[in-house]
Parts: sequence; structure tokens; C-alpha cells
Amino acid sequence: MPKADPSRVGCQPVGACWPAGVKAAWTYREGGVSVGPWSSFNLGDHVGDDPLAVARNRQRLALELGVRPVFLQQVHGTAVCRLRSDSQDGQQADACWTDEAGLACTVMVADCLPLLFSDPDGGSVAAAHAGWRGLAGSQGRGVLEALCEAWPAAQRCADRSRITVWLGPCIGPGQFEVGEDVRQAFLQSDAGSEAHFVASTLAVDGSARYLANLSALARHRLRQLGFNAIEGNDGSAAWCTVSQPSWFFSHRRDTVRLGGSGRMAALIWRPS
Repeated sequence: MPKADPSRVGCQPVGACWPAGVKAAWTYREGGVSVGPWSSFNLGDHVGDDPLAVARNRQRLALELGVRPVFLQQVHGTAVCRLRSDSQDGQQADACWTDEAGLACTVMVADCLPLLFSDPDGGSVAAAHAGWRGLAGSQGRGVLEALCEAWPAAQRCADRSRITVWLGPCIGPGQFEVGEDVRQAFLQSDAGSEAHFVASTLAVDGSARYLANLSALARHRLRQLGFNAIEGNDGSAAWCTVSQPSWFFSHRRDTVRLGGSGRMAALIWRPS
């Protein structure tokens, strides 16, 4: 990754094979006005940061990209919303899509996995926030399955192989230690998920612990759904939010060490 430049707004274009006209970006932690554990380009308005600092950071982002990001109220669930010109920030959902220009589908993360999508002709785009709860869902229906049901571009399985998907930074497979409950949340509906859990240590009570590969679990689920054009996070250390403190906020790392953590964002849009 290139070196972060704190004098600039903290965002980078996403270099995926998007259809002509589609643009995407992700943000990193430098280049904003927040201080303390939210230093400095925090975009989350729910993490204890000064609301005025968050508003300034969001304004900087919109001016830099020339588009209006629409921020969701994410709850680690499976709700999906459609963004329209009159959509306001704060809709409770963990995925969104739009076919209107000038609106950026936006998801915030600080260890969870952001996913960006574009249909083959660039006429419609989508974004999803996938922590382990949202990805696993209930009885095999998580946020990705919900997006496929709600987003017209992905409703037909035959069309999904032509949709471009990008996976952003998230907690890496060497850092994401989980318990048997998380492993079973995936295995109860898909035995093939077991390949993405590696036995780690034993907890104090003797229960098993595992290292989970969140990006690999997402790739596995995407391929089961029929998506083939998947780019971005390959599980290497460069993509790990915990391991790259100069680049990324990390809830797991920073909340214990600093008492809080900011939020980054991944965005995709069709320019006006």
C-alpha cells in the first residue's frame, strides 16, 4: 500500500475492474480533524467522537469525492435499503443499493468486512457491511443473501457471475480469534466453512478457540451464491485492520488500548 499522507483527505480510489463510469473509494485513518482514539479521519457518529469533528470529516469526504455519501445505521443485521435522491443518513440497514447517480452507497467498518458491488453495465451499485454475525446470518441467510434478494441486479443467480465485487480491509486471519459459537454459526448451514477456521488456543474454561478468516468466509459465501469476479482483500497482512495501525482503525485493537476507535468507510457510486 502507498504511504498515508496526513495532509490530504484520508481516502484512496478502489482499483477494481469496475464498469466504465463507476467509481469507488475507501478511507483510512489519517487526514481528518478528530483527536484522541478517533484520530483523525473518523467517520462514525456513534463512537463517542465530537459530533462537530465527525461532521467536518464527512464534509471533507464529500467534497473530495464530489458525491454525497449516504451513511447507514449499521446493526450487524441483514436489512437492505434502496438509496434514492431523498434518502437521509441513518437508515437502519447493513447493505444498500442504488441506480441513481450522485449517491454513494457507503458502509463503515473498524474490523468488519466492507463489500462493494457493481452490475456489469455500471447502471446499479451496492455495498454491504459484513461482520461475522451479518455474514453468517441465521439458517444460512446472511447479509449477502439478503442483498441478492433485494438488489434487482443480483436477484437472478445467472447474472451474478458478471457482477464485480471488491472486498475491503478487515481483521485478518492471524488476529480474529473466536469461540466455538462463531464457528458453529457458519457450520450449521455450510460444512464447507470449516476450512476457514484454524484451531488456536484453549480459553480459561477449557473451551476451544479458533482463528477465523473473515475475508475467506465471505469469498466462500459469494462463490456459493454465484459471484465469480471477486477482487480485493486476499487475507494477507496488508489488508488486516488490526495489524496496520497507521492505516486502519480497529475496534478490537483500539478499544482495549485507547478506550475507543474510529470508523473507516468504503463507498461506491455512479457520478452525476
